[in-house]
Amino acid sequence: MSGATAENPNYEMSDPDVRLMLQVRNDDASAFEELVARYQNRLIAVLDHLVGQRQTAEDLTQEVFLRVYRARKTYSPNARFSTWIYRIAHNVASNWLRMHSRRREVRAPAANVGDTDELSLEQMAKAASGLLPTRRLDKTELSEIVRLAMECLPEQQRMALLLSKFEEMSYADVAQTMELTVSSVKSLLWRARENLRVVLEPYLQQGVRPERKS
Repeated sequence: MSGATAENPNYEMSDPDVRLMLQVRNDDASAFEELVARYQNRLIAVLDHLVGQRQTAEDLTQEVFLRVYRARKTYSPNARFSTWIYRIAHNVASNWLRMHSRRREVRAPAANVGDTDELSLEQMAKAASGLLPTRRLDKTELSEIVRLAMECLPEQQRMALLLSKFEEMSYADVAQTMELTVSSVKSLLWRARENLRVVLEPYLQQGVRPERKS
């Protein structure tokens, strides 16, 4: 096997989850159970934000692991394991969403794409609410408002934001997961944050909650 390079990293050496998946490829049941334990809750959280239904997210997570297991014999470590499994999750969620009503896209004012800020959703909401001393959001309320705002985003924007902020993936890893270019991912993240500001502003200024999508 040739040595790893910047263009062709050796994921087997650097990623313990890849090593676990290679054991799964050799029919190691305990290795598969370990991967399920490591990723189950994370996948449920991401898919819940994508589809907006906890039970559906749990069902889709099972589908993701089923696809992982079925693909074990053809698995090749050409990316981080997290990138590979979230690509599967993205495809599973996209298939589900295509079978159900589309969520309404929130339109933000057009502008040039600049450097994306590094605030989390919660930090962004807190920063805005801090301008108004009468608006104090506790953690539970803040979490619900951010969730409702996330539901207003188009699927691609939500997925990019979830992977970038909640899974702390690099732009390159998000791009590989979503099969996009890095510049496309940066554009998606910029538009997602602008859309979130549009959705959150009425609540932070006037207490008008974002509408939950059906």
